[in-house]
Amino acid sequence: MKSVICEMLGVEFPLVAFSHCRDVVAAVSRAGGFGVLGALQHTPESIEEELRWIDDHVGGKPYGLDVLISSSIATAGEGSVTYNSLEGRVPARHREFAKELLEKFDVPLTYTPAADDLGQPYDPERALAVLDVAFRHPIKLIANALGVPPPEMISKARKHGVPVAALVGAKEHALRQVAAGVDILVVQGTEAGGHCGEVSTMVLVPEVIKAVKQVREVPVLAAGGIMTGRQMAACMAMGAAGVWTGSVWLATVEAETTEIFRQKMIDATSRDAVRSKSRSGKAARQLRSAWTDAWDRDPNSPGALAMPLQSLVSDEAFRAINRAADSGNAKAVQLVSYFVGQGVGLVDSVQSCTTVVQGFKEDFLAAIEDLEYLIS
Repeated sequence: MKSVICEMLGVEFPLVAFSHCRDVVAAVSRAGGFGVLGALQHTPESIEEELRWIDDHVGGKPYGLDVLISSSIATAGEGSVTYNSLEGRVPARHREFAKELLEKFDVPLTYTPAADDLGQPYDPERALAVLDVAFRHPIKLIANALGVPPPEMISKARKHGVPVAALVGAKEHALRQVAAGVDILVVQGTEAGGHCGEVSTMVLVPEVIKAVKQVREVPVLAAGGIMTGRQMAACMAMGAAGVWTGSVWLATVEAETTEIFRQKMIDATSRDAVRSKSRSGKAARQLRSAWTDAWDRDPNSPGALAMPLQSLVSDEAFRAINRAADSGNAKAVQLVSYFVGQGVGLVDSVQSCTTVVQGFKEDFLAAIEDLEYLIS
């Protein structure tokens, strides 16, 4: 395809797939798309292992890495913040609310002390160290998932000849990213899973493209609710150079998701993907569950803490929830959730990544043929 994204990333089809699972990343890249590994939970040691595995299984195809370095968290500007050093900032009421909630579903919850040197959730220092390791591998893209990439990230990427992408959820965010020097904008509508804004993809993509053109040419990847090749064609008709996808890969056989969550995806409607601060402390779209209902709708809820403090409450809780559900606790299934976008309403089966990529290609071509027929 004649897309600037294909040229920049060295791919045949401008379908970018974000996933926390290395198997998905490798499979999508082998099939002609471009896999991007989410590195949020990784340390320099674990990312070395993951990227070495991808190098061995991607068949020489290009892939990228996504990190999360945010300047708008509660600990911004503080140095060497550890997980344990934040414990004292979590009110007892939030711990109690989570514990009482899980007890209603017969899920025991205890908080295990972390290692003394474990960095805070969304630790920017760890993310930059992860980047240093990543640049020792043949990555073709670095993306920042929340906010403007720090100058160190952009300078490291420039040194290694790797383009930098950044996710944006509003026009003003896009303009700040362009001023900072990013190479690719991932314009993410509110339909998206995970941290997202309030403007729809259909509105946000052309709004950003129009605004950015007045500054400099920056290719745009459309994101948010994109589950099919026809949607991809629609985004590119609006001026996007390709698409960034996430939720569609959660319902693949290679994904890190559990069978329980995949079935919940199949059963869900688009309205079941709700924006809630109950997981990370910032508004993030996820599958509605008894957890989100309690934090967002229960009058006794203490409300979510700011990022990264809410993660100190939710991370351990969801590990307990998933353990209970996987061991056969049917009540715990009501609590099971994960970050997913409104496109979940289009999921009706679990497929392989290769099949999904091929489906995107076929649907995309069918949409183009339909448009050509309209003007023939």
